[in-house]
Amino acid sequence: MDVDPHVLPGCSLEGIRVVELLGCDEAELQQFFEQTPAYFVAVNGEPATPTEAREELLGQLPAGWHCSRLYWLGYRDAQGHLVAVVNIAADLLAAGVWHIGLLLVHSRWHGSGLAQRLHTDLEAWAAAKGGQWLRLTVVVGNTRAERFWLKLGYTQVRTREGITMGRQVNKVSIQIKPLGNGTIEGYLALVERDRPVTL
Repeated sequence: MDVDPHVLPGCSLEGIRVVELLGCDEAELQQFFEQTPAYFVAVNGEPATPTEAREELLGQLPAGWHCSRLYWLGYRDAQGHLVAVVNIAADLLAAGVWHIGLLLVHSRWHGSGLAQRLHTDLEAWAAAKGGQWLRLTVVVGNTRAERFWLKLGYTQVRTREGITMGRQVNKVSIQIKPLGNGTIEGYLALVERDRPVTL
């Protein structure tokens, strides 16, 4: 389903279009997840489960968390195949905080610069829609992801331990990237749970 480009981000890469993924896309998303096992093994300690796509598309936030809108974005090539998917929540934890839950590029496109281009487009889109910060969590030890987000200008504000993800218990790094007039200090004033722990 193609959506008004003012509602969803564009894609600066020629031949790639952005669509919103819905329940009817579950089987295709599941296949995409199964074709990109390295991510799931790194963060969950196992490949995607048979119900991974269904659970993701249901968009359940942790208890007590709210957002104004949860987006599942699919990036399709000229043949209509998914080449990347993004999950992003607007106004998560506080107004102006856009949380990237997942940015996953098909392994065929690794090294192409697609992930960086998608992120640049997402950043501009979020800022145009009132986003002041991008937020995400990275599993500590997932060195590929840690390097990627560092290069894009994210700053760690806190770590949390004992986070169960699939078969693994992970330590995660909570990272922020200010947009426009947003600052790290302004973010931490709004989102108390992400303030660094002081001993």
